[in-house]
Amino acid sequence: MILYADTSALVKLFVVEEGSEATWEFFRQARLLGVSVPARAELGAALARAVHRGLIQEQEGIEARRRLGEVWPTWVRIGVDERLVARAETLAWEYGLRGYDAVHLAAALLWQERVGYPVVLATFDAELWQAAQRAGLEVWPGK
Repeated sequence: MILYADTSALVKLFVVEEGSEATWEFFRQARLLGVSVPARAELGAALARAVHRGLIQEQEGIEARRRLGEVWPTWVRIGVDERLVARAETLAWEYGLRGYDAVHLAAALLWQERVGYPVVLATFDAELWQAAQRAGLEVWPGK
């Protein structure tokens, strides 16, 4: 399986919360894991926000950042260029998505076209989940 993950799915790899165990199990099945380059900033911000809001301990956040630094180079990173951003803008209009959600959808679709095989998009964001399904991607988790 070729898997693209948005930030809502990635955070479950670094913070123990509802859905973390199932996410780990599903991600282990992937031959390739792809992410958009901005996902690193989004994930880092989510971890920092969790620490600042007291949802996780500071040491847990520091450890999560360290682990992110270790695994980041092992993931396929889809770069964001003018073509991808233009496609994201179109997808935002078509599906009513927020900016980074549109970038994630555009990145997953572009990667699927490049590899020539189906890509599964992992997301816990309901709007992105629905848009990805409507755009023809397989989406995890199932509804």
